[in-house]
Amino acid sequence: MSTGIGAASGGIAGVTAGAIGGPVGVAVGAVVGAVVGGLVGKGAGEVLNPTVEESYWREAYRNEPYFNSNYTFDDYLPAYRLGYALRLDNREAEWDQVEAELQVDWERNRDTSRLDWGDARQAMHAAWNRVEQVQPDAQVGGTYY
Repeated sequence: MSTGIGAASGGIAGVTAGAIGGPVGVAVGAVVGAVVGGLVGKGAGEVLNPTVEESYWREAYRNEPYFNSNYTFDDYLPAYRLGYALRLDNREAEWDQVEAELQVDWERNRDTSRLDWGDARQAMHAAWNRVEQVQPDAQVGGTYY
């Protein structure tokens, strides 16, 4: 429920912010706002702060072994978001068990990212693993940061 509330709120905020960029800005703002809003709602329910995660990855992505200078942070960001969100949704699963599902989710939710699945997979896996590193015992209703 917290994810849905967050997604709705984020979608509205994204549309508002995207309105500055015209119709395309509204569409992109709605999608990005809904993803971030859903994660904020999820964060409230399952203890992840997407703002902190985005800040972390903004600083760290260039140092990752898969980094390709042909891509920008904006190309990697949707992969990071999906990686940590899907990890929270699949706390008991192993990466290998959900990888095929993640690929389908990537194709549906990549927004304007230029990463193909091979590049996105590595970024998603890094974000998936980071959830365990920074919060190995995340529980619903806990606090984060």
